[in-house]
Amino acid sequence: MRRKIALIFDMDGVLYRGNEPVDGARELINLLKEAGVPFIFLTNNSTKDPSMYREKLLSMGIDVPEDVILTSGLATRLYMERHFEPGKVFVIGGEGLHREMERLGWGIVDVDEAREGAWREVKYVVVGLDPGLTYEKLKYATLAIRNGARFIGTNPDTTYPAEEGIYPGAGSIIAALKASTDVEPLIIGKPNEPAYEVARSKLDGVDEIWMIGDRLDTDMVFAKRFGMKAVMVLTGVNTLKDVEETRIKPDLVLPSVKELLDYLKTFMEASE
Repeated sequence: MRRKIALIFDMDGVLYRGNEPVDGARELINLLKEAGVPFIFLTNNSTKDPSMYREKLLSMGIDVPEDVILTSGLATRLYMERHFEPGKVFVIGGEGLHREMERLGWGIVDVDEAREGAWREVKYVVVGLDPGLTYEKLKYATLAIRNGARFIGTNPDTTYPAEEGIYPGAGSIIAALKASTDVEPLIIGKPNEPAYEVARSKLDGVDEIWMIGDRLDTDMVFAKRFGMKAVMVLTGVNTLKDVEETRIKPDLVLPSVKELLDYLKTFMEASE
């Protein structure tokens, strides 16, 4: 019998860099849709929510339903709903993370309110990638955490790939707060179990899952930790030299998803 596989794709550095699609991405997703191979997109980037990512992908010719797109912001909300008691939240992050925390419905303390002393009421400080990061945000997050608020990070990525090169990621902001508070955060996104729980719930009844990513320390560790096939592409953060020098060894290393398209065609033909 043909093995039923499913694919999990990272997005930044795998399907696109910034607003530029990677060659072959659209064709690969179309192949999976036509062949009935289940897949999801799982990104550690929380600056957008699934509806925003759907629009971004659509602008690149990749048409997928919103419910196959999972973000670390969404995973953070779901984890908080399951495991924590309601309490006010202070958010460092982009629009996507703010939307998820608004859906949580526990109340958000903004910077203006924090300036008036409301940081003392904050029960959770949730931190993701924030293109509008300011010293004031770091200040009130630090005060709230030192006052006993739970410190939660959406993901550990210290960098992410964009058109101009490698940019600072959420992990860089989290590192600053770790330094100013001496508190270790709870990290939700890849390579951690909360992200896997959310992803696995979307992929029932499959024999094997392939994780396609561009980062060794998140995507490939995630794959190895949870028994998935680790497929590395070289269009994002890590290079072939990085692969050669690390103990984290992907099962397959390809230049890009364009080569994965050919690999999958061969795999599906051999499995018939």
